[in-house]
Amino acid sequence: MELRDYIRILRKSWVLIVLLTLVAVGAASTYSILQTPEFSATSKVFVSTQASGTTSDLAQGSSFTVQRVKTYSDLVATPIVLLPVIATLDLGTTADQLAGKITASAPIDTSIIEITVIDTDPVRAADIANAASQSLTAVVEDIETPEAADAISPVKLTRAQEATVPSVPVSPNVPLNIVLGFLVGLALGVGLAVLRETLDTRIRTERDVESVTDVAILGGIVFDPKAQERPLIVHVDPRSPRAESFRTLRTNLQFLDVGRTDRSFVITSSIESEGKSTTGANLAIALADSGARVLLIDADLRRPKIHDYMGIDGTVGLTDLLVGRAELKDIIQPWGKGKLFVLPAGHVPPNPSELLGSARMSHFIGEFNKTFDVVIFDAPPLLPVTDAAILAKNVGGAIIVVAAGRTHKNQLKGAIAALDNVGAPISGMVLTMLPTKGPDSYGYGRYGYGYGYGAEETPEPNSRKARALAKAGR
Repeated sequence: MELRDYIRILRKSWVLIVLLTLVAVGAASTYSILQTPEFSATSKVFVSTQASGTTSDLAQGSSFTVQRVKTYSDLVATPIVLLPVIATLDLGTTADQLAGKITASAPIDTSIIEITVIDTDPVRAADIANAASQSLTAVVEDIETPEAADAISPVKLTRAQEATVPSVPVSPNVPLNIVLGFLVGLALGVGLAVLRETLDTRIRTERDVESVTDVAILGGIVFDPKAQERPLIVHVDPRSPRAESFRTLRTNLQFLDVGRTDRSFVITSSIESEGKSTTGANLAIALADSGARVLLIDADLRRPKIHDYMGIDGTVGLTDLLVGRAELKDIIQPWGKGKLFVLPAGHVPPNPSELLGSARMSHFIGEFNKTFDVVIFDAPPLLPVTDAAILAKNVGGAIIVVAAGRTHKNQLKGAIAALDNVGAPISGMVLTMLPTKGPDSYGYGRYGYGYGYGAEETPEPNSRKARALAKAGR
């Protein structure tokens, strides 16, 4: 992934990241509130020798105490030191339990022992630290004193610092816990966002298509939530960004397969509901608006939809032509005021693949190419059935419609393989259902979403724009 990919992931999953971060901060805050405050009190004991003499003796005594400090600090957590502390303060606990609250340490190359006690009661913490230092002093003196009469201990422990009652708890550290919660939540959110993006195989942008195939992308059709209500957007709302997408597709189609004399294309997709039928219908209308003589054929003999979209009679059509029940001139229906003609599918046959791959179909494909400038075939999806692959081989060019956010990469690979297996050429790809907002959007202007009115985009006679132009004398 590149840097822009991570930026896109952050923009796309910012809600998840913020949510997990807030949850982690809330959990850290709740933990800090529910945790019982603990206080820390520290006393210090100085270890020295009681021998006197020359400087050499003093140096040896100092070296001896430094070596003994580590041993004495280990004695602090033993029952021999802690039992007197428990008895003196009447703690009502065991030596092992008390040892869990006490920590003894000796700084390197020093003769000082630091005894730290952590307890929920600040007064008790200070009392235990002072009592432990006093008990350690007595224990060391008893251990180090020789058994001879009138013998004294060569080591002397002196309390150098008395533990004071702490006023501020050392635990919980609320600011630290919140910062840690924030960092953990942020890392978890970013990690889940990247993982979700990595595991998501759906095609969303041009780059996803380019990672699957090097076939040219002819254009993109923006998403319209009202597409079911107004499938023929080029006819219903010619000034909309989605209608402009189809006109851009029309322009790109004119430069496609320049060496091909026949301008006929099969519009298909990997799976159903990718917008292939509406793409074919709107593209045919846009081509007819430019002055071309266009024939739109519903070659989906399983689930025909073109006659519903175009509002024509679909009882007689391509099927009747192929089986010899009707003549071509009798079933082709003109549509609109331009040069667009529509051939519906007709009755659904039991053998659509055989009909589309028949010699009679090949004959009529040649007749269509002779009569019309552009022929658009609306074919079934490639993965469920083989109809589109068979038809595309005879037609000579296929345009695969890919729905952004719906089609998976392996599905697109399967569709391309289905065409390659029969030797059908792929003319290009069309991305549909592209978002207009968010990190995956193409944005206005990406495919030439223009403003104003061209030759095929004149304002309505009674519209505000028309009245303003008339008033200005244009």
